[in-house]
Amino acid sequence: MVRAIDRLLGTLTLAVQTLQDNDIPCALTGDCAVYARGGPVGDTPPEVDVLLRPADAPLGVSLLAAAGLRRPRGAEAERVTLYNGAVRVDLVFRTDHRPVTDALLARAERLPIGPIAAPVVSVADLLVDELTVADPQRLDFTRLLHIARELRAQIDWELVRAGTAASPYARAFLGLLDDLGISDGRR
Repeated sequence: MVRAIDRLLGTLTLAVQTLQDNDIPCALTGDCAVYARGGPVGDTPPEVDVLLRPADAPLGVSLLAAAGLRRPRGAEAERVTLYNGAVRVDLVFRTDHRPVTDALLARAERLPIGPIAAPVVSVADLLVDELTVADPQRLDFTRLLHIARELRAQIDWELVRAGTAASPYARAFLGLLDDLGISDGRR
């Protein structure tokens, strides 16, 4: 019997290797990035989130479809979703507040994850993306608190503060981290 983690890592390997073999810059984000960096992973269904530049999205989708991933009908403005069996792959070319750029991808670090080494988004960039979508309907900081606590030594707090400065919810979360002694304490 194939375990869920094996299916996830197999899909991750297929997606990242296909993109890299075709010279498409990309970086893992979401729970796969947290996992690769040694952080806690949630109980959500298996999903691979891959950042790529908007200009690379059409070719990336075509290559992954040719590699066997299937695409459901419909599309979103900032991502394309494909499936490898039950494992969802989101090709994200725009987060909720910014497009994926060369600079964002350049900050990714190549880390081992499963059978390959893949570019993995920085924890700071991951937190910026997660915190900028916080609003009264999405205000559960439990997952992010665990991530920040487990991965605090890897976080560029200055980048997080600059990237989330416009969000009162992010400022509240960072204040909580300051008070708990998790962050660098510089308000």
